[in-house]
Amino acid sequence: MARTPNDAAGAPPSDVAALSFEQALAELEGIVRELESGKGALEASVTAYQRGAALKRHCEAKLAEAEQKIQAIVDSPAGLSLRDVE
Repeated sequence: MARTPNDAAGAPPSDVAALSFEQALAELEGIVRELESGKGALEASVTAYQRGAALKRHCEAKLAEAEQKIQAIVDSPAGLSLRDVE
């Protein structure tokens, strides 16, 4: 798989960046199943692994973004308190 300038900077490829968390996670799960089966050719497995690594980074970034949004809500003056969470 050829590296793009985005890959070199640690950013996900543009097609991965366009995916929602759920889409990226579903694709990543499929790649994991494929790699665990051990049936693919070596080069295809390496390419799938690289794609999976980009998807993993993307999912982690999406989760961190959601966590920041939730923390901002909780920290706001009108945010949730422990009494509000049941």
